[in-house]
Amino acid sequence: MDGSHRRARALLGTVGMALAVAGPVMVWRGRGGRKEIRSELAAQKITFPDHGLPAELAAYAGRRVKTGSGAHAYAEFIKGNLAHATGGRTYAEISAELHAAGGDDEKLAELRQTAFMGQSLRASLMSAYQAWHLTTLVTGLGAALTGLGVALVATADALASRSLNRS
Repeated sequence: MDGSHRRARALLGTVGMALAVAGPVMVWRGRGGRKEIRSELAAQKITFPDHGLPAELAAYAGRRVKTGSGAHAYAEFIKGNLAHATGGRTYAEISAELHAAGGDDEKLAELRQTAFMGQSLRASLMSAYQAWHLTTLVTGLGAALTGLGVALVATADALASRSLNRS
């Protein structure tokens, strides 16, 4: 085996081993992240109402939020309620109205507080939803890297066996 083949085999083996080690770590971290998200959502004890949900959320009636998709659905539920309560205005828009009114309008101040709490809760749920997707990505990439690493190590071993058989 010439020097370039030896270097290629060594490179394939080294990269393959690195990937074969990094992949399972990513799978482990992805699964751990998913477990943590599930645990945090369960601790919040968020439950959809039994009735009165929009048609697109009816399947969630009475269910607890335990997953990323559940967090997203509840965030959409809050979005609808918030739009109804604020007339479709955001916290920033209501704050601007309150400041324009001199800051003394009690109803606008309460509405601003409602908008703030609703948007904050929605943002937290959307963060859980996004984190859920990231754990899926990390787990999937970890599995793919594990497979690639094993394939590269097997290729390096096959090259080494081939070169020994030629000698």
